[in-house]
Amino acid sequence: MARSKRYIDSSEKVDKLKEYSLVEAITLLDGFAKCKLDETVEIAVNLGVDPKHADQAVRGTVALPNGTGKDVRVLVFAKGDNVDVAQKAGADFYGSDELIAKFKSGWTDIDVVIATPDMMAEVGKLGKVLGPRGLMPSPKSGTITNDIEKAVKEIKAGKIEFRVDKNGIVHAGVGKLSFDNSKIEENKSIFLLFTEPPYKTFGDFFIFKIFLVSFLIKLTILFNSLILGILFVPIDQTGS
Repeated sequence: MARSKRYIDSSEKVDKLKEYSLVEAITLLDGFAKCKLDETVEIAVNLGVDPKHADQAVRGTVALPNGTGKDVRVLVFAKGDNVDVAQKAGADFYGSDELIAKFKSGWTDIDVVIATPDMMAEVGKLGKVLGPRGLMPSPKSGTITNDIEKAVKEIKAGKIEFRVDKNGIVHAGVGKLSFDNSKIEENKSIFLLFTEPPYKTFGDFFIFKIFLVSFLIKLTILFNSLILGILFVPIDQTGS
């Protein structure tokens, strides 16, 4: 398979037999050739759980102190005064029947959906549209609430939801390459702090992976209670 010059140059900077500390890894990433996009740094955590069992379906929310660097598009299903609250809080879309009709027509250009409890009877009918895209509001993620202002501001400030996938892996964006390294490190630490209790429930050794969306280098990190290091493994842009 033909490799791009950028891929080859980046790969040559990595000692594939060396385990790097997280700080070294972030510094190395920052030194790679840049593309036009401000790439996302994402942490992927292989928990070693079986999400088919309800007690191992790990999920939750965490507010990253430095945000994700992403302009999150928030939609609020609400009526009456709550529509004005959503608008003032910074929601990108807000309303009721007109938004429901928009989703039914096939539109899904949104990142997070919030709904007041009185709207769920109608929003629930959009399950086939919202569910597969991870957009369905839920009490556990704090997206079914009467406190619209708080919910919108938290999400805009960097609150993210994480959920284990069918392979037992949790993914989360912890910043952009343009972030100072210390901000990525702080976001990563807070994320792991919030996801630490489930780890101890199912075992003491886990495999973590950090990779960049639309980037060329995949990083594998081995953890137990302490960070052991990072092993760099070059991959294709597609992540295959």
